[in-house]
Amino acid sequence: MLIAVVTLLALGLLIGLGLGWAAVRFRVESDPVIDQIDAILPQTQCGQCGYPGCRPYAEAIASDEADINQCPPGGEAGIRALADLLGREPKPLNPENGEEQPTTVAVIDEQACIGCTLCIQACPVDAIVGAAKLMHTVIEQECTGCDLCLPPCPVDCIAMVIPDQDGTVWAWPEPGRPAAGGVQ
Repeated sequence: MLIAVVTLLALGLLIGLGLGWAAVRFRVESDPVIDQIDAILPQTQCGQCGYPGCRPYAEAIASDEADINQCPPGGEAGIRALADLLGREPKPLNPENGEEQPTTVAVIDEQACIGCTLCIQACPVDAIVGAAKLMHTVIEQECTGCDLCLPPCPVDCIAMVIPDQDGTVWAWPEPGRPAAGGVQ
């Protein structure tokens, strides 16, 4: 028994050392310009820019495949920050990509939710939790407000609301009365 334990321990140590060496030896360095561009983007992963997420859009900007004015969630402030970083002239938001809107988060009317899981599948940041045929809810801190959960919902039980930034608006509703923000 002791020989088996020592053998497994030695094998685990050898594999760990091998993986550690491989991580150092074959590490891929990312382009720091892409990292800086990605840090400016809002990380909504909404796809409004025409790319599947903020990182691919940052890579496209860095390689001059995309312009700096395609991110509606980043808005004018994001365009100005990208222009400053890259030494380009700021330009207005491209209307083909959408309009700048205030930051929102999804709220699910849990009484109307049928548990179809279509919103969970559509959420690019896993901010919606729930199970099949049970109600779902949104983790507000994780929601990026991308609106991608709205179209697949068959019962229209999802609303986009402006989040309460300072926590002063929320109060537990009395039974039978709507909660703050109009959602029951």
